[in-house]
Amino acid sequence: MNVLLTGSAGFIGSHIADALTAAGHTVRGLDQRADGEPADVRDAPAVARALHGVDAVCHQAAMVGLGVDVFDLPAYVSANAHGTAVLLAEMARAGVGALVVASSMVVYGEGAYSCARHGAVRPGPRGEEALRAGRFEPGCPRCGDPLEPGTVGEDTVLDPRNVYADTKVAQEHLATSWARMTGGSVVALRYHNVYGPRMPLDTPYAGVAALFRSRLERGEPPLVFEDGGQRRDFVHVRDVARANVLALERVVAGGAEAFRAYNIASGEPRTITDMAEALAAAYGGPAPQVTGGYRIGDVRHIMASSDRARRELGFAPEVPFDDGMAEFAACGVAA
Repeated sequence: MNVLLTGSAGFIGSHIADALTAAGHTVRGLDQRADGEPADVRDAPAVARALHGVDAVCHQAAMVGLGVDVFDLPAYVSANAHGTAVLLAEMARAGVGALVVASSMVVYGEGAYSCARHGAVRPGPRGEEALRAGRFEPGCPRCGDPLEPGTVGEDTVLDPRNVYADTKVAQEHLATSWARMTGGSVVALRYHNVYGPRMPLDTPYAGVAALFRSRLERGEPPLVFEDGGQRRDFVHVRDVARANVLALERVVAGGAEAFRAYNIASGEPRTITDMAEALAAAYGGPAPQVTGGYRIGDVRHIMASSDRARRELGFAPEVPFDDGMAEFAACGVAA
């Protein structure tokens, strides 16, 4: 299988390139950096050249992270939505009909919740007044009572709550329209909190594990927002790369629908404090500090069921949490 891999020099893309090569496939990279063809996915002529002779596209190129402020809006929309639109148009011209696209858990907004009185509910965005007062748990939108968090499946109604999430939903919708118009097939992999070797350096757009690891490297304690009780699913980057190989093999073999989404997660949610403590212990650095700080647009709990990926792709995570954190602590952020 010949695969065009956008974002091939990035954190996740570079691991996908390794996994595809190990599985006997041929990878053609497209990235702004000096990996494969140095080109932007918004550069239609470069994309057209890169698509020549490929069987499938694995689209990882994106601007990631929550964003700093409202002035990031044009950059996110340009890189993620417009870039995907250019890629899809050129795929149609080239007659390439198989696509795996990197999506994200952020498309769900808050996770699944149930109220003892009202059953399944979807709480709205948490207000700044409540966050400032330290009321971090969302309440029932009907009665205000405490809620019990659960796991989200792929058929959960999408509810993006920041610009990155908006553009990930847009990518899925654009890809779905492309599939309907061309007869192509799309697999969207909704990554949960990916961590591991080659994570980006300490920037405002880095993932929380990288931010914690950067502070430990400087001899500083990880700073945990809210009360540290936020629940996430931390999945190792090599497991994510393997999921992409499985998805590409399925879509090229003709076993995919016009559009199919999959949660890619470990299935073992942890709190942010759990992760910070495990990473600090493995690194041998200072213990985390819970700050009570917050970011507007963050969600409280987001945990996934990856049963569909297990059934249909044969995906099962292989890297245990403690082993993955120990490796990440030892290798550094950009190793």
